Amino acid sequence: MKKTYYLFNPGRLSRNDNTLKFVPRDEDGNEDKPKYLPIEGIDDLYVLGQLDANSAMFNFLGQKQVAVHFFDYYENYTGSFMPRENLLSGKMIVQQSLHYSRPKKRIELARQFVEGGSFNMLKNLRYYANRGKELTSHIETIETYRQQIEAAETVEELMGIEGNIRQVYYQSFDNILNELKMEGRSKQPPTNEVNTLISFGNMICYTQCLRTIHHTQLNPTVSFLHTPGDRRFSLALDIAEIFKPILIDRVIFKVLNKKEVQAKHFDTQVNGCVLKQAGKKAFIGAIEQRLTETIQHRTLKRKVSYKHLVKLECYKVAKHILGMETYQPFKAWW
Repeated sequence: MKKTYYLFNPGRLSRNDNTLKFVPRDEDGNEDKPKYLPIEGIDDLYVLGQLDANSAMFNFLGQKQVAVHFFDYYENYTGSFMPRENLLSGKMIVQQSLHYSRPKKRIELARQFVEGGSFNMLKNLRYYANRGKELTSHIETIETYRQQIEAAETVEELMGIEGNIRQVYYQSFDNILNELKMEGRSKQPPTNEVNTLISFGNMICYTQCLRTIHHTQLNPTVSFLHTPGDRRFSLALDIAEIFKPILIDRVIFKVLNKKEVQAKHFDTQVNGCVLKQAGKKAFIGAIEQRLTETIQHRTLKRKVSYKHLVKLECYKVAKHILGMETYQPFKAWW
């Protein structure tokens, strides 16, 4: 199985036959001991900082179907290098565009993304409520908002409902977390530790969804809940709505409450709040562990990883668009 590699303190990346030679830099900018990565075992590279590589290097990565995702020093996602699509389908592009351009078809899919995402948020809250956290009012308020999803007639109205649900959901974080507090959502830049983890984690979830979409015939620029725009893959935002509560939020609660990530892992002396390298490694390691964790799938009757659940979700969206089956979002049952 191919793996995802994270390049911390990036320096130089070059080709060495069928391996990648990665030369990191230390905190003073000096080159460290090189590392060699077998190209055949790589699916994605996450670059956390500045990387020196030439066009020949990216041609090689493209030929080997390796995607590269870039994040700056402040954990802001800046873009992805994606290999040439090899699963292009004219029929899929036509049908996907029709589902976007026809309001009834678009709202049908958009409702399901909000339905699935909000259900999984509630699942998180009920999990912690059963463990003694006071979340009754948050749960009841979100349940009330969820009753409005089916009646929403426009995507704008649906986005408003989703925004209200997420606002209440984020307010619950301070009740779930033992020490560090969220104190309201802040971004660009995040102003405290919890918001830093949310922003960074959400972008990792987004890139996971983007890469998975790239392995299907779906076009990542044509979306249904989020409005398609220039320079972004908005379908990945749609699918990420379903998986952020499961893949990211649960990990945030775990690493903070178990003190795997602590205040000492953040730098708050800069413009906002950023993770130090040790904090990045701990948080990314916990997310990777979550992605490879398996559950017994109720329909397939076998164990599948959380990462594979994202792929199954993309296949369900594709089948809906092609008229093969009605899309039902993934909802956590455990």
